[in-house]
Amino acid sequence: MTPDLVAELLRALMKEAMILSAPILIAAVVLGFILTLFQTLTSLQEQSLTAVPRLGAVALILLVGMPWFLGRLAAYMLFLMSDLHRYLG
Repeated sequence: MTPDLVAELLRALMKEAMILSAPILIAAVVLGFILTLFQTLTSLQEQSLTAVPRLGAVALILLVGMPWFLGRLAAYMLFLMSDLHRYLG
């Protein structure tokens, strides 16, 4: 396996990882920002006020988006398996 091939594989892997994690991370950051702003404006200092809704939102996104996530992962696996002969020798 040449260094160029390894770099290509890692680039594709990082691209898929970023695409798959983006909806979850963006939702968690936006919800965390909104809840932190709410806490600041109302002077509430309860830590579970931000953690529980953020955890629920991430779980909901994972549940709703699971068919899309699995479809992307299956497509990436097919991409890897279709070029397996290039990677082995």
